[in-house]
Amino acid sequence: MAADTHAHSTAAAESHAQGHPTVKTYVLVGFILTVITAAEVAIFYIPALANVLIPTLLTLSAAKFIIVVLFYMHLKVDSPLFSRVFFAPMALAIVVVVGMVLLFKYLPRFYAY
Repeated sequence: MAADTHAHSTAAAESHAQGHPTVKTYVLVGFILTVITAAEVAIFYIPALANVLIPTLLTLSAAKFIIVVLFYMHLKVDSPLFSRVFFAPMALAIVVVVGMVLLFKYLPRFYAY
């Protein structure tokens, strides 16, 4: 009986360990995040990209958010419910930001009386 319990706990530990990323994966993800951050800084200093600066930075920031949530918060291997808890508010924020940008860009301005 004790051997059966030990075999079951060992198998459970191995299956749990297989789902989590390795140290190599974490280093790779850290490198990718560093490259994205460097791109954000570089984009800020390129005058030719001034017209697309904000959408580009928002897109890169969203990509970094998704990478951090998936790998460092282990949502990739956790229950889908936890992923929805993080991604639903992000989707809502994207809709609100895009809506506000469109609202202020295309709404007639009634500032002057």
